[in-house]
Amino acid sequence: MTARIPTSRRGAAYFPQLAAERLDIALCRASAAVARAADTRAAELGTGVGQHLVLKMLAAVGPSSQRLLGEELRIDRSVMVGICDSLERAGHVRREPAPGDRRAYAVTLTDSGRALLARAEEATPAFLDEAFDGLTAAERDQLSSLLGKLLDAGARRPGGDVRP
Repeated sequence: MTARIPTSRRGAAYFPQLAAERLDIALCRASAAVARAADTRAAELGTGVGQHLVLKMLAAVGPSSQRLLGEELRIDRSVMVGICDSLERAGHVRREPAPGDRRAYAVTLTDSGRALLARAEEATPAFLDEAFDGLTAAERDQLSSLLGKLLDAGARRPGGDVRP
């Protein structure tokens, strides 16, 4: 007679096995979990992850076109329009005609945007500690290095995707 596994326990040990066999599945699930946590934390601060990234890039590189922001941050063009629209409505950025290109707009960080970015940046270390609490500092460094290598390799492929 074979032992029967209670219905509530069936398949409970399958996902770890699947994740070990399929690194792509494990990475997607881990990424989704961290993204959900990041979205929740950003919403608590009155922003979104995409908005935070746009503000961070504008603070680092100065006024930029929506096209450049989207390319650098890997945010779809239609999503980027919504992000910039919401940031502009809230007074965190201004869109002004780009010097030398009448068809483009330069997105510029405002003082309000700098203040929002400062609050978001202040909350980031605690969020990262919480999101990656299952890893030691050395493992976090290793994960960061490995993900950087994976992303660099993907950026060299046609279309810039991380695809085999």
